[in-house]
Amino acid sequence: MSDSTFTPRVFSGIKPSGGLTLGNYLGAIKRWVDMQDGAMETLYCSVDLHAITVWQDPATLKKGTREIAAGMLASGIDPETSILFNQSQVPEHTQLGWILNCVARMGWMNRMTQFKDKAGKNAEKVSLGLYAYPSLMAADILLYHATHVPVGEDQKQHVELTRDIAAKFNNDFGVDFFPMTEPVIEGPATRVMNLRDGTKKMSKSGESDMERINMLDDADTIAKKFKKARTDPEGIPESVEGLEGRPEAANLVNIYAGLANSSPQAVVAEYAGAGWGTFKPALAELAVEKLAPISDEMKRLMDDPAEIDRKLARGAQRAREIATPVLERTYDIVGLLRS
Repeated sequence: MSDSTFTPRVFSGIKPSGGLTLGNYLGAIKRWVDMQDGAMETLYCSVDLHAITVWQDPATLKKGTREIAAGMLASGIDPETSILFNQSQVPEHTQLGWILNCVARMGWMNRMTQFKDKAGKNAEKVSLGLYAYPSLMAADILLYHATHVPVGEDQKQHVELTRDIAAKFNNDFGVDFFPMTEPVIEGPATRVMNLRDGTKKMSKSGESDMERINMLDDADTIAKKFKKARTDPEGIPESVEGLEGRPEAANLVNIYAGLANSSPQAVVAEYAGAGWGTFKPALAELAVEKLAPISDEMKRLMDDPAEIDRKLARGAQRAREIATPVLERTYDIVGLLRS
């Protein structure tokens, strides 16, 4: 198998470790919807095995997995056009993950900045799973010979590690089996930031619910959160350069641009000189307009968990049609017996 035979294919996933946020929507799902109408095959996944690298309440994890699926479906992911599935329902992920653990080098893993950020001063107490997270992520990607992975800046390093692992595997065994996956990072709202601290990513697990917009928030809650969002006294500048060094202001402008399918430059041009008392209500109104239909459909879908489970099971079956031959060929290359 040579590089020229790799089918153009997109893979990406979201951890079901909490409810979906505006950051998940603008930074990932909205882009995925656009990508499924392109020339590449698309696979989108709830990565529940990554979620359990830190302890999860079992009932909450199941609910979160279904909410992720509901959010993707409600946002426009078509389970017939794309392959939508749950990671743990495709056992080939962990099987390939172990093989790639044996290819990855400790030095590579030690350089992963996200592990350092999450572990902090408690590195000796966190799970081995959290440390090996990037190797499993590489398996998630390479199991489907994914050629492109839409990610945020904070995950770009993990895609680079995936390339390193693929290159070492190919070199070690004298094959050209795994592709050199390309990260896809684009759009003004690729990384949506915390509403209370514009230097931090909007997170499902942040300390305060006021830090984030949840996809299931109602209109009043969305308006309240944007009203309370941290800003500065300067308002909207005359040009986008005026947002430099103003992370909270830049974040709100980027969110508006993402929701409006616009650019920060266009938003600044429209609201130049406006104060936050003008801009924040306009942003809240736009957010409600875009998110309310998605929220309503998510709630409808979540009222029928059996239907979500059926769609995920069908997606897992389709995913395995790609994954099984890749894993079998990997076994043959490595020299592992298989039935």
